[in-house]
Amino acid sequence: MRRYVVKRLLMMIPMLLGISFLVYLLLEMAPIDPAMMFIDIEMGPVTPEMISYVRSSMGLDSPFLVRYVIWLGNLLRGNMGFSFLTRMPVTYEVGMRIGMTIRLSVISLTVSMITGVVFGVFSALRQYKVSDYIMTILAFIGISIPSFWLALMLIIFFSNTLGWLPSIGLRDVQLRDPTVWQAFVDRTRHMIMPVIASSLAGIAANMRFMRAAYLDVARQDYIRTARSKGLNETTISMRHALRNASLPIITNLGMTLPALIGGSLIIENIFGLPGMGRLFMTAITVGDYPVVMGITLVTALLIMIGIFLADIAYAIVDPRIRYS
Repeated sequence: MRRYVVKRLLMMIPMLLGISFLVYLLLEMAPIDPAMMFIDIEMGPVTPEMISYVRSSMGLDSPFLVRYVIWLGNLLRGNMGFSFLTRMPVTYEVGMRIGMTIRLSVISLTVSMITGVVFGVFSALRQYKVSDYIMTILAFIGISIPSFWLALMLIIFFSNTLGWLPSIGLRDVQLRDPTVWQAFVDRTRHMIMPVIASSLAGIAANMRFMRAAYLDVARQDYIRTARSKGLNETTISMRHALRNASLPIITNLGMTLPALIGGSLIIENIFGLPGMGRLFMTAITVGDYPVVMGITLVTALLIMIGIFLADIAYAIVDPRIRYS
């Protein structure tokens, strides 16, 4: 097990290098020239000499591979560069916002896992009944709805129409010196719609995975043996069936993480949350390439760590699994 863990951690290094090189290459091919954001077009016509001077001052006049090697060398020293737009270190810009992105992703993942497992087991226990068919239809609808469209519909219904929930930001600016409880309630109200928009597709997918896995496990011989010994259904479900049926959920976890974290960047921008999503969209729009590289690298690292933890969870849930 220890050898497997070390091997997987070492495998992340070439994967991150490959991702960084590919993203750097795509940014090089992008039609946006970062130098144009520093040229005031109202001062007169833009000349090639002006563009060349600005590009030189930004370090963009060197060949692509030279700039990538320089960026990579700075990264190994813990320096992701400086934002073209704010002139602040990228590590500072990302560090100020990564907590919000991780919080939204973790809460959404927890909600999708717990709710999906509960609904999946309930649907399996009610197989071929009306409630099972209803939940199956709802699951297919949940999988089909894009998260950004759902976010907009939630804002229109719960915020604009009913006025129940705030549609933007993370706190109510009208609250002056709130108590701990008031701050918690306010933060929770602001997070309800983003979490629903981020987790609905995961809930639906986990429910379908759990239903199929639970029905498959329920037909196994050891489940029939447990029933023949007189164990009640709650003990059979929780101790035997549920634990063995959770392996497909862990598999789905590894596939869900990239979409969840990537979707969180969009959801943050829609709801105006102070996470990496808003920073990423702004950086893409103006061509702030150091910030784009920093956020992409951090996002890829978070996804790899999540998939790695999902693989480790296999051995925790099923002791029969051993890695060599």
